Amino acid sequence: MIIPKSREEIELLRESALIVSKTLGILAPEIKPGVTTLHLDKLAEKFIRDHGAEPGFLGMYDFPNTLCMSPNAQVVHGIPNDTPLKEGDIISIDCGAFKNGFYGDHAYTFPVGEIDPETKRLLQVTKESLYVGIREFKAGNRVGDVGFAIQQHAEKNNFGVVRELVGHGLGAKMHEDPEMPNYGRRGRGKKFIEGMVVAIEPMINAGTKNIHQLKDGWTILTADNKPSAHFEHDVALIEGKPELLSTFQYIYQALGIESDEEDEFRAAKLQLNG
Repeated sequence: MIIPKSREEIELLRESALIVSKTLGILAPEIKPGVTTLHLDKLAEKFIRDHGAEPGFLGMYDFPNTLCMSPNAQVVHGIPNDTPLKEGDIISIDCGAFKNGFYGDHAYTFPVGEIDPETKRLLQVTKESLYVGIREFKAGNRVGDVGFAIQQHAEKNNFGVVRELVGHGLGAKMHEDPEMPNYGRRGRGKKFIEGMVVAIEPMINAGTKNIHQLKDGWTILTADNKPSAHFEHDVALIEGKPELLSTFQYIYQALGIESDEEDEFRAAKLQLNG
């Protein structure tokens, strides 16, 4: 059952989402060759707790860490460890925070130093597919409209769309209805309603769409060992249109990147602060 949120609840969700956004922002300049994912995980946990929230993933379904850290061919749910990142790697960071009874949850795939052109294109197309999907999250549309748009954009660029892992509703629970696949058919699935909040999160592979899980019970890898990218935003349906609750602007501010990609999904200009 879809649980629509009041405007007050949406603002609490926005607060939790922005804690995650700021966490990714403070991690961004630390992501470089030689750093370990476990070090980044500790930085994230301290930042989240220092801002009056709890790590959303730590202990959920017995997950052992604050961040899901998935380098290269790992799709999602990678466990932080002491292996240093290398020049040319990519690292997908999925982060959650819980505050005032609501969750924030979003993800970004970072290059580590210089990456090869095809992997750079994978990251670009995956992020584009996120916004292509968000545009379809509007009054009158259905879950299949978002999935169809994401799938079409990824597959026309010859990338594989993961089927087994999906986005989801977001609220007092991390995972609420509806499931939000990154593939589908137009006009199919649950209809969007005013006040609903979802996490839209394309997981796109450089090669095959097929995946497998490691024996650790968490880490998901591409079946052909080619890279995978993951980008995620929290989005509310307000007055029939999608409005972002999360932002990548803290990442871009930390890295000196200028971007207007989020402007169409905001009711007002985002004011960045610490």
